[in-house]
Amino acid sequence: MDRVREAVFSSLGDRVIGAVVLDLFAGSGAFAIEALSRGARSADMVDSHRQAVNAIRNNLARAGVSGKIHRTDVFKFLAQASGPYDLIFADPPYVKAPEAPDMVQALLRDAHLPDLLGSEGLLVLERNAEAPPLNPGGWHILRHKRYGGTDIIYAAHSP
Repeated sequence: MDRVREAVFSSLGDRVIGAVVLDLFAGSGAFAIEALSRGARSADMVDSHRQAVNAIRNNLARAGVSGKIHRTDVFKFLAQASGPYDLIFADPPYVKAPEAPDMVQALLRDAHLPDLLGSEGLLVLERNAEAPPLNPGGWHILRHKRYGGTDIIYAAHSP
């Protein structure tokens, strides 16, 4: 995962400097913390799990950066948040069973997400490379890279 994250930030280059960042399904907060360490102005990290929130707190302290942690459901956060964000990172849980909800598709269909992305903003989405084909809806896929079993999708919302 470190290799994937390094590749993502290498491809983003200077776009990170001064950016307002949102990290959805933040887990350890790795994307937001990396962005902060590379000069992002601010970062919001969203995860509903207590262990993830504790890990984010510890990782922020270890990295010597600060960001805002939101312990809530991602979709509830999206409905109440206000943007704009320059970069939105999302690493939804991988679908583990055919009957399980596809959080990637749910995120792309969420009506609030496009409103949170700035006019030049970018969604960076991580997903299982073995997942069914992506239906991007109103999202324009700018770039799609595969790293082993992980796909990274860079998307902008089509007006």
